[in-house]
Amino acid sequence: MKTTKIIYWVSTSIICLFALSAVQMNSEMAKEGAKHVLIPRYLSLEISIGQLIGLVLLIVPAVPKRFKEWAYVGFGIMYISALVAHIAVGDPFVPFGLMAVLFFGLLLASYISFHKLQAAK
Repeated sequence: MKTTKIIYWVSTSIICLFALSAVQMNSEMAKEGAKHVLIPRYLSLEISIGQLIGLVLLIVPAVPKRFKEWAYVGFGIMYISALVAHIAVGDPFVPFGLMAVLFFGLLLASYISFHKLQAAK
């Protein structure tokens, strides 16, 4: 059980720290990155706001399970979409696609360990 808690908190913390970078949504680098993968400016702002909401839902223990489930779904869709976007514009798999796959793997580790912890209650 202790190992499961460690896996949950480490994987969830890494995902949330990465999502915290969404506060830089108005930086030139973020604008250029979204433009590169053909994401309209309004959608990149929505994605950034969604990441901040998802961060809160995942990291706060008192949030109901159903809301956490939707946060996992949202992050999963975002990482899969990032992979597809980079492939569509012809970016090399390493580092762009690999990062999306890595974060999706961390998301799965967090999700599986979350459910193991819920089942143990």
